[in-house]
Amino acid sequence: MGESGRLAEGLRAYRLIAGMWIRSTLTYRVSFVLTVVGGLLVTGLDFVAILLMFSQVDSLGGYTLPEIAFLYGLSAMSFGLADLAIGSAGRLGTRVRDGTLDTLLVRPAPLLAQVAADRFALRRVSRIMQGALVLGYALVTMDVAWTPVKALLVPVTLVCGGVIFSAVLVAGAAFQFVAQDASEVQSAFTYGGQTLLQYPPTVFGKELVRGVTFVFPLAFVNWVPAAHVLGRPYPLGLPEWAAFTPPLVAAVCCAAAGLAWRTGLRSYRSTGS
Repeated sequence: MGESGRLAEGLRAYRLIAGMWIRSTLTYRVSFVLTVVGGLLVTGLDFVAILLMFSQVDSLGGYTLPEIAFLYGLSAMSFGLADLAIGSAGRLGTRVRDGTLDTLLVRPAPLLAQVAADRFALRRVSRIMQGALVLGYALVTMDVAWTPVKALLVPVTLVCGGVIFSAVLVAGAAFQFVAQDASEVQSAFTYGGQTLLQYPPTVFGKELVRGVTFVFPLAFVNWVPAAHVLGRPYPLGLPEWAAFTPPLVAAVCCAAAGLAWRTGLRSYRSTGS
């Protein structure tokens, strides 16, 4: 089977498994709605903390509230898309420990598709909704001279940011083939990275900014393209064309995550149970 055939098979398996869990979730619609509302309130506390900061200051790291809301909305929505689509992969270490991963391996479907769609949590849509509300506020209140290029860059950034976070999730899941208790390490680069990106790069040290730009390229989720939209200096003095590289960065991240996944899978040894 060619690469396109395996991809089609994986997408079909993902759609079927995720669809099963979505139907199960929507069986109890009131419970689902209450869960989503609760998720909105909980995730919204992050932005409330930023609002409280701005009740005492006019800017943070030289950025105004609408500009930070723009960074926040981009990172929250990007991570929300990745978490909804493939967040269940973070449970891989549990499956390795209890031996249930072997059950997935004998099924006639790509393992990554099964792991990603397993226990698909539709409630995670609350994070996307909350990010969209903050992003909408930012777009309405920011003082930006909009051009067609800037307007197009926003949705492209969201999609590429989601892909970058998805690649990080897959790479973290692959690491759990070897280090079965690595879910907290994975969370440090996903949830921690998303929280980091909510604030402007100017409030962090250069070494940290350099790390999330060139080692774990999370800066391309929002910092770099947002610099072009907002007319702000680029992190680390990057050239202006760097704002248009998120699609390339996302592609490289996917290739690296795919390599990590295949390497981790080859290293897996069945529990024998």
